[in-house]
Amino acid sequence: MTRNFFGTDGIRGLTNAEPMTAQTALRIGQAAGTHFLRGDHRHRVVIGKDTRLSGYMMESALVAGFTSVGMDVVLLGPMPTPAVAMLTTSMRADLGVMISASHNPFADNGIKLFGPDGYKLSDSTESAIEKALEGAPNLAAPDKIGRAKRIDDARGRYIHHAKSSFPDRLRLDGLKIVVDCANGAAYQVAPEALWELGADVIPIGVRPDGVNINDGCGSTYPQTLQETVVASGADIGLALDGDADRIIIVDEKGQVTDGDQLMALIALDHQRRGELKGALVATVMSNLGLERRLAEAGIDMTRTQVGDRYVLETMRERGCNVGGEQSGHIILSDHATTGDGLIAALQVLAAVVDSGKRASEVLSQFEPVPQLLKNVRFNGGSPLEQQSVKQRIAAGEAQLEGRGRLLIRKSGTEPLIRVMAEGDDPALVERIVDDICEAVQGAA
Repeated sequence: MTRNFFGTDGIRGLTNAEPMTAQTALRIGQAAGTHFLRGDHRHRVVIGKDTRLSGYMMESALVAGFTSVGMDVVLLGPMPTPAVAMLTTSMRADLGVMISASHNPFADNGIKLFGPDGYKLSDSTESAIEKALEGAPNLAAPDKIGRAKRIDDARGRYIHHAKSSFPDRLRLDGLKIVVDCANGAAYQVAPEALWELGADVIPIGVRPDGVNINDGCGSTYPQTLQETVVASGADIGLALDGDADRIIIVDEKGQVTDGDQLMALIALDHQRRGELKGALVATVMSNLGLERRLAEAGIDMTRTQVGDRYVLETMRERGCNVGGEQSGHIILSDHATTGDGLIAALQVLAAVVDSGKRASEVLSQFEPVPQLLKNVRFNGGSPLEQQSVKQRIAAGEAQLEGRGRLLIRKSGTEPLIRVMAEGDDPALVERIVDDICEAVQGAA
């Protein structure tokens, strides 16, 4: 069936426009709540959110939806997405909900759902919930309506969980760390966890006002972090996004390290400690340099389509414990059921501390292969099905054979064709990308 609400990472859109309205949120609460009413126990849903102004509205609407079908609600307040996933399982909840649009501007919002196992819902479960939205809700009898309760110690529970992923033999004493929380969900938990481990913490992006989330800060805008690290003489800088499920790291020189470099470091460190399970799982967007570096160390790499949910599915199928995306979504399945920026950062910090070296000597694990991505907007139709476009793509693949990669895909959220190529010859890469973009524009 066609999915009208769920995308690759839950439901997301402009607030007060469908599907991000209070009315639809209420209906989603009713449909999802009804779907997870299984067994005779008292059913429970855990709800967290980031710091967007619209979070209050969406939270209230979801509470009304869940309680109306007989589910009790536990409210966490502002908490990272991975904290919601963790608390869903630790509180034996039937469902977890995160209200967030991740790295998007404040005007957007979204709804991410987690099953009782703490994992994001499968496509089939999301489709079943969408199907339920077409019918009338199954409202509870007056004496079966759910209750709502806010818990005050959620922050401490998650901090303890995150810290437990850091090796007991290590501390962060003497390390000056700048952490940019994007004025988002981790504005309290991330600085506190780092301080408790002994770091000298310089927090920025920790004054949310409802509209400044991701605004000139966080993982999608690392310039503020870079400037602060250099100006303060810090040893390292960490940048989370609005819901803290991704991480970008800056060394003491202000140089940005992306998710590919971080995955390489974590995988190699896990291998050194005998803790790496199976291959590293990345997406088709990860740099060819990562694949080559891992091969040198005898580590296999498996690629999936874009989206951390697909990375996680492959990790679960194959028993792997390290995976992620170039954007900084890093999944460490020994510690979390979804991407966790803070836990990933702690693994990187552990590797830095253990090495006794400066961050700049540790973070850069390989020389990236020149990579170029361009987007071509189109107005309807199927430009990738045109013969002229197919011929240009085939020609590009032939030129790159053995020397690089070509990836052409349609965006799942916008009318865009994404054209990406990488190879050892940057001039060749640029010619191929421009040639294919020209063909797509001509066919659109």
